Amino acid sequence: MKVNHFEQAEQAAVPMEGAVGCQMRRLLGPEDGTPTFAMRQFEVAPGGHTPRHSHPYEHEVFVLEGEGVVLEGEREHPLAAGDVIFVVPDEIHQFRNTGGRPLKFLCLVPNSAMTAAGAASVRLADACTTTGVAQRAN
Repeated sequence: MKVNHFEQAEQAAVPMEGAVGCQMRRLLGPEDGTPTFAMRQFEVAPGGHTPRHSHPYEHEVFVLEGEGVVLEGEREHPLAAGDVIFVVPDEIHQFRNTGGRPLKFLCLVPNSAMTAAGAASVRLADACTTTGVAQRAN
């Protein structure tokens, strides 16, 4: 078993093109012995957002605080504390903070997403089709 306070995990800027005012903490992952999933905490500043992107793996999100929207392709869904989101594989999505304080959420992804190959599978929206299926840009 591992028990930590979330603030013991280093917070760093999200290193993806298209991320604005977005920070992430890796709370649990393969390096901690988790066999299947990794848990991350994101904090998006007011007016900030994650990149508009897709990837070939699912992820589950739990909103801790703040308010915003999540884009499912072109469709916006409002978000507030207590909301849960399931993002299916290859779906274009983006989280945006529309409130006046940080938007904080937990994000669970398969451990395979935490590898170099998993990171390389992420596609920015300009390299995706409108149906959400990731494709390489020409």
